[in-house]
Amino acid sequence: MLAHLPMLLLAQTALTTQTVTAEIVATPTATAPATADAQAADQATPADLPNGDIIVTARRREERVQEVPIAMSVIGADDLQKSGAFNVSRLQTQQPSLQFYSSNPRNTAINIRGLGAPFGLTNDGIEQGVGFYVDGVYIGRIGASTFDFVDVDRVEVLRGPQGTLYGKNTTAGALNVTTRAPSFTLEAKAELSGGNYDFVQAKASISGPITDNLAVRLSTSATTRKGTIYDVTSDEYLHRQRTLGLRGQLLWKPTDALSFNLSGDFNVQNPLCCAQYYARVGATQRPVARQYAALAAAFGYTPPSTNPFDRVTDLDASINARQEVGGASLVANWDLGPATVTSVSAWRYWDWKPANDRDFIGLPITTVSQNPSHQNQVSQEFRLASNGKNKLDYTIGAFLFHQTIDTHGSQVQGSAASRFLLSGADASNPNVLNGLTSTNTISFDNTSFAVFGKLNWAVTDKLHLQPGLRVNYDKKSGFYEAVVSIHNSQYDFVATADNVAAMLAAFPAGPAKTTFQNQINTLAPQRYSPAFSAWNVSGDLTLSYDFAPDVHAYATYSRSFKSGGINLSGLPLNSTSTGVDLTTQTVKPEKVNAYELGLKTQFLDRRVTLNLAGFWTDIYDYQATVNNNAINVIRGYLANAGKVRSRGVEFDASFRPSKRFNLYVNGAYTDAKYVKFTNAPCPPELTGGTATAPGGVTDPAGTPGGRSPAYCDISGQVLPGISKWSFSYGGEYNVPVGGSGGQVYVGYDGNYRSRFSSNPSPSAYTWIDGYSLSNFRLGYRKDSLNVFAWVRNAFNQNYFELLSTQSGSTGLIVGQPGDPRTFGGTISKSF
Repeated sequence: MLAHLPMLLLAQTALTTQTVTAEIVATPTATAPATADAQAADQATPADLPNGDIIVTARRREERVQEVPIAMSVIGADDLQKSGAFNVSRLQTQQPSLQFYSSNPRNTAINIRGLGAPFGLTNDGIEQGVGFYVDGVYIGRIGASTFDFVDVDRVEVLRGPQGTLYGKNTTAGALNVTTRAPSFTLEAKAELSGGNYDFVQAKASISGPITDNLAVRLSTSATTRKGTIYDVTSDEYLHRQRTLGLRGQLLWKPTDALSFNLSGDFNVQNPLCCAQYYARVGATQRPVARQYAALAAAFGYTPPSTNPFDRVTDLDASINARQEVGGASLVANWDLGPATVTSVSAWRYWDWKPANDRDFIGLPITTVSQNPSHQNQVSQEFRLASNGKNKLDYTIGAFLFHQTIDTHGSQVQGSAASRFLLSGADASNPNVLNGLTSTNTISFDNTSFAVFGKLNWAVTDKLHLQPGLRVNYDKKSGFYEAVVSIHNSQYDFVATADNVAAMLAAFPAGPAKTTFQNQINTLAPQRYSPAFSAWNVSGDLTLSYDFAPDVHAYATYSRSFKSGGINLSGLPLNSTSTGVDLTTQTVKPEKVNAYELGLKTQFLDRRVTLNLAGFWTDIYDYQATVNNNAINVIRGYLANAGKVRSRGVEFDASFRPSKRFNLYVNGAYTDAKYVKFTNAPCPPELTGGTATAPGGVTDPAGTPGGRSPAYCDISGQVLPGISKWSFSYGGEYNVPVGGSGGQVYVGYDGNYRSRFSSNPSPSAYTWIDGYSLSNFRLGYRKDSLNVFAWVRNAFNQNYFELLSTQSGSTGLIVGQPGDPRTFGGTISKSF
């Protein structure tokens, strides 16, 4: 039977539904169960009881979620299916404190409470502050989070630092994905969905015994959908969905106390993305003749539409975002009686093949921009965790991680580049930049080692003290080389880091030297080998108290860090433009002080749950992605802001008066600001003019030919990507049909987020307005059969996911719109 498992194409259930929200100590899947039976229990869906109580078995024993003192949300497989949250992007609509941004799979960030990764283009030389785990394995490339979930049992969202419980250090939180474990009882499930935009999605899984102590599980998921943005140049629809995921597991239980779970997966995605295009135009400090409107008019160019929600573009460069992710892991659990030893061994790879139109319009400015990469990682984690419930429970562990990344990229300027990027006489000569090419070679080697542990001491029956400690070592090294060349009817040279100074000196003063300087300033030849290493000690302390069986409070202080990084996307030119600024090769570690107070309550026979949490996080030497409007930096580079603060309040509330009806509302107020960032890149309205000394006079925004400061003080301004207010809400009502256990049900899920900045330095032109989305579902279920219709973004809300600026300070603002209204149906059946 297993050999004849059909591969179904699985459907994108496009609604957000009720999230089972919980508070749980974060020793979950990462602190792992001991026996194979415990492993199966650990991977069971959290029990959602009729009275609203939620039971988890993450520590190999049943615990009421309300009694454990760290903020965490648990979304089970059924809720993921009903809501259509089949990937992390969809999941964020259910989690007010979770932010997910992706201009393409490589440039993806997961943030919690506004913290985790710099907002903007990805730099290989830094790490994320939110850990992404699949079955206890840390995923080193966050691009993997854009894939669809494959046979997932549950997703756990942990808020706040988790470094004393997880192998990889995480300063902002963790996202845990747990897949279904192999079963010794034969079972299967299939799901098929279809909808508008030619959407088809199919999932299938089958599991059962091979022998008395060996079980297997095979799973697959596939998605296809036509794109939502029409490119008039290529006559294709961009932002399509095309994803395939395969996963297999073998569970061997030689004894009741010993188990081994071997798993492997392969995933490929080819979405024909990612497009940002005309959204609006703002004024910069450039002369009027060198701003977007005049430049476009000089070429006789008009975009196919100035209404971005017509969803039409005219990109003239190749678009591609193919990625492949896979790997294997072996998880072993050995129950020694008083404690369990767990080993997690893993190897993973990530292969990225992009192509981008980095000028965002149908003119040949930048005709090629791509950084294809290949990553390999190996990791080993050992843990020893106490069994049962004792006066003193403990988890201790050691973790080793090694990662390599190799990139061979290129950027090519086109015939319109001179006019858009240069000034003076060179701007009128297309040959100055036409064909100017930078090819880069990048390598990255990252090694991390840590020992960590956490205690849970029951001082009394009601008072618990939970200290944690982590000792971490990080070593990073890299290599970056860019070679610049041009071969056209007027210019022919190859400039390297070795010969560029001599080539520049060979020119006598005059127009020819100015031209060459413009060429090497646009794509600077450079070579450097950055390195970073450091030891760090961090820890946390939680004090919790049970005031009553259903009233629990806790207070936590965490001192953590995010490893320092190295810049691997090119460095900006130095102040004299004679070379690159080597002082920007590395960035310092972030140092984090986090404080949290929580109160968890249930009343009315546990039919009502209300959980509150207040948090305050200070980050020193915050790692920010900047570009200082330097044309020669392909992807931006890293810098340290002096201090960042994120503070706020979260609540999770649910009301379940009966099995027929439930309501929920979750919310977060987040106040996240740069406390001190005195040398930040300036917003677009203050760029493009004649530079003055730092602190010099800046002309009013939009003054033609005005002066621009070298950098700006944005202290006190908001962090990008974070809404001050964010809510998710909804409910479901069902009625019995026919007296045989069947139900007809109707559900609603909505979310709202207030406006947020989409630029590292807040700009009047890059604020994204607040928006709300509404999703509905209507269906019938009985036993293991579920059939329902769904509509997502039911009122066809127009909104942006991202706004960006065109290179060169032209004033063009480009955007990436969110999905329009989608609708369809889903049928699933378990056997």
